[in-house]
Amino acid sequence: MTTSQERIIPTDLRNEMSRSYLEYAMSVIVGRALPDARDGLKPVHRRILYAMHELGLTADRPFRKCARVVGEVLGKYHPHGDTAVYDALVRMAQDFSMRSPLINGHGNFGSVDNDPPAAMRYTECRLQALTTASLLQDIELETVDFIDNFDGSQQEPTVLPARIPQLLLNGSSGIAVGMATNIPPHNLGELIDGLVELIHNPEITDIQLMQYIKGPDFPTGAQILGTAAIKEAYTTGRGSITMRGVANIETIEQRGRPDREAIIITELPYQTNKAALIEKIAELVNEKRIEGIADIRDESDRDGMRIVIELKRDAYPRVVLNNLYKLTPIQANFGANMLALVNGEPQVLTLRQFLQVFLDFRIISIMRRTQYELRKAEERDHLLQGLLIALAQLDAIIALIRHAADTPTAKGELITSYGLSEVQADAILQMQLRRLTALEADKIRHEHDDLQFQIADLRDILAKRERILQIIETEVLQIKTTHATPRRTIITHGEGDLDETDLIANEKAIILITEQGYIKRMPVNTFEAQNRATRGKAAAKVKEDDTIEHFLSCCDHDSILFFSDRGVVYCLKAYQIPVSSRTSRGTPIVQMLPIPKEEKITSIVPVSEFTDDEYLVMLTKGGYIKKTALTAFSHIRANGLIAISLEEGDQLRWVRLARSEDSILIGSSNGMAIHFRCNHDQLRPLGRATRGVRAMKLKKGDELVGLDILPAAILANIVTESTSETEELETEELETEELETEATIPEDSSNNTGLWVLVITMGGYGKRVPVAQFRLQNRAGQGLMATKFKNRSTKDKMAGLHIVNNDDEIMMVTNRGIIIRQAVNAISIQSRSATGVRVQRLDEDDAITGVAIVPPDSGEETEEVVAAE
Repeated sequence: MTTSQERIIPTDLRNEMSRSYLEYAMSVIVGRALPDARDGLKPVHRRILYAMHELGLTADRPFRKCARVVGEVLGKYHPHGDTAVYDALVRMAQDFSMRSPLINGHGNFGSVDNDPPAAMRYTECRLQALTTASLLQDIELETVDFIDNFDGSQQEPTVLPARIPQLLLNGSSGIAVGMATNIPPHNLGELIDGLVELIHNPEITDIQLMQYIKGPDFPTGAQILGTAAIKEAYTTGRGSITMRGVANIETIEQRGRPDREAIIITELPYQTNKAALIEKIAELVNEKRIEGIADIRDESDRDGMRIVIELKRDAYPRVVLNNLYKLTPIQANFGANMLALVNGEPQVLTLRQFLQVFLDFRIISIMRRTQYELRKAEERDHLLQGLLIALAQLDAIIALIRHAADTPTAKGELITSYGLSEVQADAILQMQLRRLTALEADKIRHEHDDLQFQIADLRDILAKRERILQIIETEVLQIKTTHATPRRTIITHGEGDLDETDLIANEKAIILITEQGYIKRMPVNTFEAQNRATRGKAAAKVKEDDTIEHFLSCCDHDSILFFSDRGVVYCLKAYQIPVSSRTSRGTPIVQMLPIPKEEKITSIVPVSEFTDDEYLVMLTKGGYIKKTALTAFSHIRANGLIAISLEEGDQLRWVRLARSEDSILIGSSNGMAIHFRCNHDQLRPLGRATRGVRAMKLKKGDELVGLDILPAAILANIVTESTSETEELETEELETEELETEATIPEDSSNNTGLWVLVITMGGYGKRVPVAQFRLQNRAGQGLMATKFKNRSTKDKMAGLHIVNNDDEIMMVTNRGIIIRQAVNAISIQSRSATGVRVQRLDEDDAITGVAIVPPDSGEETEEVVAAE
């Protein structure tokens, strides 16, 4: 009993588990998962390469079975499973895994589709020429330390004498205990350029090194988006690098069928599985998460990769491609984690530290090699010195040897008589008779002289660091000349993140807001063009007491500025407004904008880009006008921004985009219009929180109905300003004149500006008036008559006036939600004093409440006018 108790050692379980786990963790970190920063290899890779070197499997020798190599590694150096060894060997032979493969494989070594390699009994391998030149050269010259293998029967190197920064060249990935590494591959030529620059400028920074080492260079090519992540990875050791495949949009010809657009993918991001990618795209198409794809084919062959994604006829190729970037591994991130072993300890290294660790190791390797060569040269020279002594006294030494009783006696007498060492005495005794000739004696003397020079040179190398650095530079430049290849991965200087607009087609749309606050967006092509004086189509299912109040055309990528009657501006992207059908009511705007109940949207303005030379011109119900720089509204808070300061009882009603060279046209409900310049003399720029100045003098019962902007290019053809007295006199004269109902003006003789003033009345009448008939005046005048009304009743008022050209189309909406779209050139040209022609046939209680201009598509055919249904 006592004996058994003495064998039990009481141990605290917590301490034992902690100690055992730490030992296991360090074993995994140092001996399995993390690469050495000096040669960039993990133990299994190092053992494979050294075993192949011992087997003589150089690039100029025949291939040998991989099973032979795996057996050699297992039996001598790596007592683990054969699968781990073979998998490591296979990866070092894959040109899609390694930027510069270290092993030349013969047979099936897997594919980018994640196909497994053939069994090791079928495949063959040998070392690449680069591996021998850059990793195994000089390994016999005591450049690195050797240790016993697992059973003490063999010696293996602790590190290979690398001549290049192999860890950065081919990268590495591994998961240890509590830590992981993921280092991207790089271009050999760039790495050598960076190393040479570090030799010349030891104080160089990580950022300066990026001039030479641009970034990772993946074996599969592809692209890297932006340099910010590369900079972060190189300066901190960690960063997420965005990779994107190379895809082009091409038109493919099809026999017997119309040509179609297709996306052709020729390069994929590093470590992307091609087969899994195609399966993922097909899955997204089936789930209708990606629209517009008709077919997917893999046409890859031995000449390269080619994935064909055939598109539907109505698809937008760029939008489909951007969605593929967003939802599939065609765009992926490489999480760089630059962790490696330095002196047996894991450290996160920057770019410069990587190169510095390698350079320090290379300096030590060169010194050890030089010391080995110096020792060998001195030993050889010492032996030659003994031979020279023997040659100088040849007869006496021969006689001494002949009379000696045996070899030890002769050796002892040589050492005693001539002061020779044991090595020299042995060399003399072993010297062949043919070396006694005069020619052989001269060779010995020349070799001695050469060795004396070599010894002096080697000692000089060890004494001068500059010479060691020069040797390193010469060796790496020689490797660059022989083995460097062009960069495969393209680094773009744009940002990698996809904006939401990249995933949405920039189509034309119309936006409607009803009086009760419903908003919706519809594609313009929902409404085909109709003939003049037809009824139109229903655009919204409005309530009995609801009417369409705001109406504009824009593009889906535009920013839509919403101005309220309180002078507050809100902002939404057009594509954020839900698309609705013609007959739907829409979405309550209060669900999209933080608008108080008592507040109402009175104007909406589409903005494609917030530029410095544009202004927003604002007009209030009370007749105040001001212009404010557009850039003041480029960053609008979610809860809105003050756009204008209003007097008690006044409301902001109209807002338009303009430049200071443009001019402004304002109309009133009684058919009056005033035209004045937008320059700083008439309308100086004001800040957001200001009221503005008087725009137009209104008569009793009259009110403003709208404004539009006349481009600066047109002003040259318009009569210059007159005095305000003349304007008022002409206005009074026009009011007392007997005016014709339809005074049509020939188009070719009435207008040389290319633009017209379109006047639309609530009663459904409209006309085009030459802009020259609205001469420039001073701000705050009464203006000129713009139209005469067909019906003198209170119902018929001017609904709006717009600047249009012959190619425009207009869309008019009534308070009952009926929309008609028609070409502007279908409306006749008349004078200011005419009543116009019927543009829309209205029901008895209906009236036109809004007009929007639809600009033509550039480069597209004008849409054909079709008859009303």
